[in-house]
Amino acid sequence: MIPHKLDQHFYMLCGIDRRLAKFENMFTLPGGVSYNSYFLDDEKTVVLDSIDHAVAEGFIAGVEDLLQGRDLDVLVCHHAEPDHCATIVQLMEKYPHCQLYVSALGYKILQQFHPQISYGEDRLVLLDETTTLDTGKHRFSFIKAANVHWPEVFFSFEETTGTLFSADAFGSFGAPAGYIYADQCDYDREWLYENRRYYCNIVGRQGAAVQAALQKISSLEIKRICPVHGLVFRTSESIAHILEKYDRWSRYAAEDEGTVIVYGSLYNQSADLADTLAAYLANQEAGNIRAYDVSKTDISVIIADLFRFSHAVFICNNYNTELYPPMDALLRELMMLNWDNHAYSVVGNMSWGGRGVKIAEEILAKGKHLKAVGESFTIKSSPKQADRELAQALALAIAQDMQAEA
Repeated sequence: MIPHKLDQHFYMLCGIDRRLAKFENMFTLPGGVSYNSYFLDDEKTVVLDSIDHAVAEGFIAGVEDLLQGRDLDVLVCHHAEPDHCATIVQLMEKYPHCQLYVSALGYKILQQFHPQISYGEDRLVLLDETTTLDTGKHRFSFIKAANVHWPEVFFSFEETTGTLFSADAFGSFGAPAGYIYADQCDYDREWLYENRRYYCNIVGRQGAAVQAALQKISSLEIKRICPVHGLVFRTSESIAHILEKYDRWSRYAAEDEGTVIVYGSLYNQSADLADTLAAYLANQEAGNIRAYDVSKTDISVIIADLFRFSHAVFICNNYNTELYPPMDALLRELMMLNWDNHAYSVVGNMSWGGRGVKIAEEILAKGKHLKAVGESFTIKSSPKQADRELAQALALAIAQDMQAEA
């Protein structure tokens, strides 16, 4: 693992895993993922966050190389999830005088994953917001960031360099290829999609907590953001850009006008209706349009676009007299993520009986500020001319709602 020098004293150890198929065994990783740890070479040596077991060997060797025969003095654990704490036991055993800085809840969670962990007061510092860490030329303060995205999370802020170590916040799916800074690439084209997909699916439920954390760090003079996944932000422009995105995402505010059409289709009839509706929306020049088969497309991709765009249409099949299971799962996960402040429409498809649309509407009713747009309707088995006219009317209603909100 090659250390990336951030400045005279700070280094980044970036463990890259392009073999992992799914993050948390749920979310596809076409571009892999990185696990970022940081090293400070000062009067005290410090490692900020451990790393996943998949890249542990290279990480331990990288730390050893950076120490150049010195002891490790401090290990900071901002977040106790296994992909960032898998090598804590190894480091603490290898460097028996090292102190572990971790929140009280984080320490409890570490012990749940690693029952052998038990450190006395000489090796354990339980973080709170009064804790500071002086290393010689650098000074850290600690910021409680509960539920961004686990309840034990802390950020730290290094005052000399203006560096925010942000745990999972501002992180991303995807693995760097050489460059490690957001300003070294076309970030919106190459990385923003994966940053959004990471936020919406991993952190998305915790919008209120993210807003609270953003408020806490708003008074800091941040010159660099170092997350535990993805790229480092080091310019005022890139920092402002990612902070604005987090503010928008955590308020569940749409980024762009557009409609995401999500459908389930056993025999291609609902797919036909989805494409018909998409054509009518295009005729209205109603913003961006996305159409997804809920049975085929990774759910994290759909959810990210449902956060991004202002409107959604859910075409809901009946199945065994209930809501088509993949659609049921999507809608329930959306509500679990607190998806809100968007407009939606529900369309049904039934051959007999069932209550798919009713179930979908009951699930969506849990949203606090969701707005239903247009008239709901249900086709029977396949779309007829009368159904296409209803789809055309729905497209017009969506377009008019976009214009009203503009």
